[in-house]
Amino acid sequence: QRVNVTVRSGLPMVLSGSAEPCAQLLVSSIGVVGSAEQNQQHSARFFDFLTAQLGLGPERIVIRFYPLEPWQIGKNRTVMTFL
Repeated sequence: QRVNVTVRSGLPMVLSGSAEPCAQLLVSSIGVVGSAEQNQQHSARFFDFLTAQLGLGPERIVIRFYPLEPWQIGKNRTVMTFL
């Protein structure tokens, strides 16, 4: 219930100067993606999954991590701070 996924396929994208197939994963989370050590572990797992599922080489994937504060996410007419 705390994970949302949006997939936008077929978008024109250029990565490292190439329009070959690629992927960009944006990960935002409260308290889970706040340090380099955490994100290194997450990155390894995400790359393993994405390369296997999409058939892309790791050089064709970029992951961007966004740490969030509970007050930055609204849900059920309030913010996550109070849920």
